[in-house]
Amino acid sequence: MRTLRTTGLAVLTASALALSMTTASAHDPETPEGQAAARAFMADHQPAERHAVVGTAAGVPCAGGKADIYPCKNVDLLSVLPLSAMGGGNGNDVWGWTDPSSGKEYAIVGRTNGTAFVDVSTPTSPRYLGNLPSNGGSSNWRDMKVYKDHAFIVADFITGHGMQVFDLTRLRTITTPQTLTADVLYREFGPAHNIAINEETGFAYAIGSNTCSGGPHIVDVRTPKSPKRAGCVSQDGYTHDTQCVVYRGPDAAYSGKEICFNSNEDTLTIVDVTNKANPVQISRKGYSGSQYSHQGWLTEDQRYFLLDDELDEQNGSDKRTKTYIWDLARLSAPVHTGTYNSPATASDHNQYIRGRYSYQANYQAGLRILDVDKVSSAQLTEVGYFDIYPAGDAARFNGAWSNYPYFASGIVLVNGIEQGLVVVKPNLGGSQPGGKFENAADVAIPDGGSAVTSSVTVTGASGNAPATLKVNVDIKHTYRGDLVIELVAPGGSVFRLQGSSADSADNLLTSYTVDASASAANGEWKLKVQDVSDNDTGYIDAWSLQF
Repeated sequence: MRTLRTTGLAVLTASALALSMTTASAHDPETPEGQAAARAFMADHQPAERHAVVGTAAGVPCAGGKADIYPCKNVDLLSVLPLSAMGGGNGNDVWGWTDPSSGKEYAIVGRTNGTAFVDVSTPTSPRYLGNLPSNGGSSNWRDMKVYKDHAFIVADFITGHGMQVFDLTRLRTITTPQTLTADVLYREFGPAHNIAINEETGFAYAIGSNTCSGGPHIVDVRTPKSPKRAGCVSQDGYTHDTQCVVYRGPDAAYSGKEICFNSNEDTLTIVDVTNKANPVQISRKGYSGSQYSHQGWLTEDQRYFLLDDELDEQNGSDKRTKTYIWDLARLSAPVHTGTYNSPATASDHNQYIRGRYSYQANYQAGLRILDVDKVSSAQLTEVGYFDIYPAGDAARFNGAWSNYPYFASGIVLVNGIEQGLVVVKPNLGGSQPGGKFENAADVAIPDGGSAVTSSVTVTGASGNAPATLKVNVDIKHTYRGDLVIELVAPGGSVFRLQGSSADSADNLLTSYTVDASASAANGEWKLKVQDVSDNDTGYIDAWSLQF
């Protein structure tokens, strides 16, 4: 696989690699071989489906293993918005945005010919708002992420596409569908396969582009409408996908550093990108059975990494869908501790972890939800699924491309290649098991005003809270040093988590540990946040208690 990396070429992606295009020209959209590869990839796809579901106020429940025409387990169907109802083409990636002023939830839906924006705040009746056309032609591979109420959109296989920047607050006033334009076009690369954004630092990572040997092309997007090139990660060549975080995991040597976890064709490659001008590769590790390291995601404690390999089901002897489990106790020496084998046989694609669940979009097998509570023992358990491609379960490129599980409402977006936008609601039972209780409702923090609170109600616990109660906070704010943050226990005890400081950075995504052993566990816990200075605003995006 390493021989396929070629500086200056728009690498086609794992899906096309499965078509046995083994020369560099097969990845260049300007060559006949590259164009043939794209046509062959799309030949797998069925015509776009037009099966719309007009849900009731409660949606279509999963009952007897079905919701409407779709096989399911513990996941209810809310609606289906076919591709024909939002601009046509075939579907690919998807992401979400919550308007901090209204709490409305929106889907950002990738398609071959553009990006659709859909109001899903009434999930049984999604409302198509408009299309941002692709810049320079059609692409089977489009990806997007969100930062500071802006969408950042890239596309592969289009020489001059660049990165489209779209101000999502423009959606607030749209009443009828319309054709939209980008606010800004970043032109420092042309095609790119994917994009990741570290929302805590404000840096975007375009990957699989025609720059940086295909590795992460780093862009400073802290001022969204003025993106600036910040660096390159080219030591290990082409990167297919990445997750970049401010590291707070168990390896003290890298605490507080900005680290990228790259799925690099046949390895997991970990890079310290704290210094954007001089990234440092920490480790590069292969694994038995690798065919194409596609994508992966960290558990919330950043101790484990779940990796999916897109081609092992096609090319390996064991055809079951597999998830590779990595222990990252030492970033310099990641260890592949085990592999989860699904009862399905479809190719896996994109997965994201929220709380104790991994939400996987696995092509013909649809959305699969895995419990990661026993990941330390290299065990994963399937607890739910929603199969948007009932016709089959083969290792081919149809059905669920990606999903978005991070809305406060608990709905999950699934974007299907042929199906369009499928909105579902997992029904996994009350608060997250394993002692994690969340509140993801946005609460505005007034500028220099009174304190605001967000509540989490704990039920089913026994006795008092632990001496090591973990408080995870995700606060969006333009000057986090202005914030005073406290945790208020059910009995009224107050734990100071953070006082005001001179820290001028944006946003706060971190965890605190408090000794709450004198407080009862059950009851209403409050996160109390106050902005004690002027000229900066923000909101509580999400927070949780973990026992």
